[in-house]
Amino acid sequence: MSAQTSPAEKGLNPGLLCQESYTCSGTDEAVFECDECCSLQCLRCEEELHRQERLRNHERIRLKAGHVPYCDPCKGPSGHSPGMKQRAVVRCQTCKINLCLECQKRTHSGGNRRRHPVTVYHVAKVQELLEEEGMDEDTKRKKMTEKVVSFLLVDENEEVQVMNEEDFIRKLDCKPDQHLKVVSIFGNTGDGKSHTLNHTFFYGREVFKTSPAQESCTVGVWAAYDPVHKVAVIDTEGLLGATVNLSQRTRLLLKVLAISDLVIYRTHADRLHNDLFKFLGDASEAYLKHFTKELKATTARCGLDVPLSTLGPAVIIFHETVHTQLLGSDHPSEVPEKLIQDRFRKLGRFPEAFSSIHYKGTRTYNPPTDFSGLRRALEQQLENNTTRSPRHPGVIFKALKALSDRFSGEIPDDQMAHSSFFPDEYFTCSVLCLSCGAGCKNSMNHGKEGVPHEANSRCRYSHQYDNRVFTCKACYERGNEVSVVPKTAASTDSPWMGLAKYAWSGYVIECPNCGVVYRSRQYWFGNQDPVDTVVRTEIVHVWPGTDGFLKDNNNAAQRLLDGMNFMAQSVSELSLGPTKAVTSWLTDQIAPAYWRPNSQILSCNKCATSFKDNDTKHHCRACGEGFCDSCSSKTRPVPERGWGPAPVRVCDNCYEARNSQLDVTEAQADDEGGTLIARKVGEAVQNTLGAVVTAIDIPLGLVKDAARPAYWVPDHEILHCHNCRKEFSIKLSKHHCRACGQGFCDECSHDRRAVPSRGWDHPVRVCFNCNKKPAGTSISIMTGKRLLC
Repeated sequence: MSAQTSPAEKGLNPGLLCQESYTCSGTDEAVFECDECCSLQCLRCEEELHRQERLRNHERIRLKAGHVPYCDPCKGPSGHSPGMKQRAVVRCQTCKINLCLECQKRTHSGGNRRRHPVTVYHVAKVQELLEEEGMDEDTKRKKMTEKVVSFLLVDENEEVQVMNEEDFIRKLDCKPDQHLKVVSIFGNTGDGKSHTLNHTFFYGREVFKTSPAQESCTVGVWAAYDPVHKVAVIDTEGLLGATVNLSQRTRLLLKVLAISDLVIYRTHADRLHNDLFKFLGDASEAYLKHFTKELKATTARCGLDVPLSTLGPAVIIFHETVHTQLLGSDHPSEVPEKLIQDRFRKLGRFPEAFSSIHYKGTRTYNPPTDFSGLRRALEQQLENNTTRSPRHPGVIFKALKALSDRFSGEIPDDQMAHSSFFPDEYFTCSVLCLSCGAGCKNSMNHGKEGVPHEANSRCRYSHQYDNRVFTCKACYERGNEVSVVPKTAASTDSPWMGLAKYAWSGYVIECPNCGVVYRSRQYWFGNQDPVDTVVRTEIVHVWPGTDGFLKDNNNAAQRLLDGMNFMAQSVSELSLGPTKAVTSWLTDQIAPAYWRPNSQILSCNKCATSFKDNDTKHHCRACGEGFCDSCSSKTRPVPERGWGPAPVRVCDNCYEARNSQLDVTEAQADDEGGTLIARKVGEAVQNTLGAVVTAIDIPLGLVKDAARPAYWVPDHEILHCHNCRKEFSIKLSKHHCRACGQGFCDECSHDRRAVPSRGWDHPVRVCFNCNKKPAGTSISIMTGKRLLC
C-alpha cells in the first residue's frame, strides 16, 4: 500500500474528492467528472487541466449528491458493451482508473498491480445504485412512491387546512417549479374511491385511508403527490353518505372539480345509475354558470402566468361490474362514449363544460380488481396538453383559495331546492330583499369587491321601509339619472341660516346640477307635491345591512341641540354667564347685514356707557347700532328694513325720527331679506333661552330622543362604542356618527366632514370608519346599478 495517507483513511468519502491532485493535492471536493480524463475533478483542477489545447474539448458533467462513477474499463472502447456498464467499487491510485468488482479481479488480481493502492467508494451507495439498475420499470416506480403520504387539504366545513403556497408545496413534497396536473376522484360512498387511487397511482400502498367500517373513512378533501406521473392526486368525500352540512360538502366537490385537470368518476355497480349522469350534468351547468367567471377573475387578480382554463376537466367514468357485461359489449359497433352521451340527452343533462368524457370498464370475476386499464387511460389523458396544461403548485393553491374565499358560508337548508346536485343557492348570495323577498343574484361574498346587491325581479313598495327613491326630473329628461333626497337645508346655507329657513320655508330638495328645486312651504298656499312637479320616483330593493333610504333628513332639532352644545361649551370655556354668552353668540350668527357685530360694540352708541361682561347689548332695528337698555327702550314698526308692521326695538334717535323714511336701496333690501328670516327665528330662540337658561345644566340626554333623526340608534340601545367596544359610563360619553347613526366614544368619532346625503352640508362629527370612505359613499345605497349619494 502507498505510504501516503489516502482520503479513505482521513475519514472522507473518496467518491466525492478530486482524483487528479493536479492543483489541490487530492483534498478538494470533486465537482466534475471528465469521461476522457477518467477522473473526478475539483473546480481548480478542472479549470487548470482543460486550459490545455489538447484537453479543452473534453466532455465534463457536474456531479450530483452521492455520485458514484462508472467503471472505466466497462465504458471504454475495449470494455463491455454500453448496455453492460457497471458502477465502480474502487479506484486504483496508481493506474488512476475506476474499477467495478469484476474488472478489479480481472486486471488487479495478480502481479504488481495486486499491490496498487486503491480507495473504496461508499459501499451502501454503490449497492443501492446497482439494485436500482437491476430493477424493472414497475419496481422503480413503486420505490419512488414509498415515502408518499396524504394530507388534509380542505375540511368538511370548507376551511382550507393549508396556510399558504409554501405550506402547500411542503406538504405535497414536490419542487416549487415542478409543473403538475391535478387528478381527482368522485363517486358514491362505499364504491372504493380511495382504494382505486391507492392501486392506480401508488401500487397498492394505503396513501389514502380505507376502512371496512360502515362510516365513511374520507371526510373532507385529501391530497398527495405522485412523483411518477407528476400529478397532485385528490381524494374526495363520497356522495349519498349520511352526513351533516350536506349542502356545503356538495359545494366543496365542485371546487375540487374546478381545479382538476382530470376527473375519475368511480362506480361499482352492475349498471350505470342515473345519479352519475345527474351529478356530472349538474356539475357542468354550475361550473359554466358560477366558476368560469371566477376562474377568469382569479387569473387577472393573482397575476398568474398560466391562465386557468375556462374549459372544464376531462372525465373518465371507471365502471366495475361483476355480473353484467360492460357498456357497449352487446353492441360492438357502438362506442361506449356515444351511449353515455345518449343517456345524458335522455335525462336532459348536457355536460358541455367538460373537455371530454371517456368510459373505462372492468369486469371482476374474481378479486382483486384490475386497475391497469384505468392506469393506461389516465396516462394517455395526462399526456394530452391541448386543453389543460401543467402548472406550478402555487397556481393550483391560488385557484383553490380564491374559490374557497368566494364560495363560502352557511347554506340555509330550509330554503334549498334539492332538485339538482348543485342548485344556485350553493353559489349565489343568500341575502333576501326585506320588502319583496327576492334573492340577490350575484355570487357569494361579492360585497368584498364592492359589488352591490342586485335582483332579477322588480321590487314592490313597502310602507314599513318606504323604499322609494327620488330622481331629478329635469336631469332625467336630459339623459342623466341623478338621485335627490329631501333635507333640512340647502348645501349653500350656513348651519344657522339653513335652520332658520327650514323653520320658515320647510324642507328642500336639492339637485347637484340644478340646485334647490323644491321647498315644501315656499308659498303661503298652493304648494304642490314634488312628485307631481320636480322629481320622479322608483321602487328599489331593501337589502339587510344597508342604510335607510335617506328620506328622513329632517335633522333640524338635532342641529339645534348641536348648537346648544356648542354654546354651552363656549360658556364653560369663557367662564361667562350663560344667558349673555348665548345671546351674544347667537346674535352674531344670525344678525342682518346692517347690524354692527357684538364684538365691535364696546359702549352704548348714544350715552357712551361702556359695556361690562354681564351687560346686555341691544341693536336698534332701524339703524343697526348697539345701545344700552335705557337708550333703546322704545318700539315702533320698521317696515323699510323688512320687519313688517309689528313694533320692534329702536333707539331714541330713530324713534324721534319715526316720521322720516329710511333710505334703503333695493339691493340692500334683497340682501337683508334672507338674514331677517333667520333673525326672526333667532329672536324667538333668544326669548326662550331666558326662560330655560338653567336647562343648559340639565343633561341633554333627556331631550335627545325627541330630537334624534330616524336613522340614529337610540341612546338607551347604545351600551358600548361601536368601534372599540368600550363600555359607556358617566365618564365616557356617547356620540352619534352623523353618517351611519351608530354610537361611538369621542376617540373613535373625533373626525369632521360634511354628510350631504344625510342633510349635513357642513362639517359634522363622523366616526373613524365613515371618514375613511370616499366622499359621497359613506352612506351610499345601491339601487340596481345606480349609486345613490
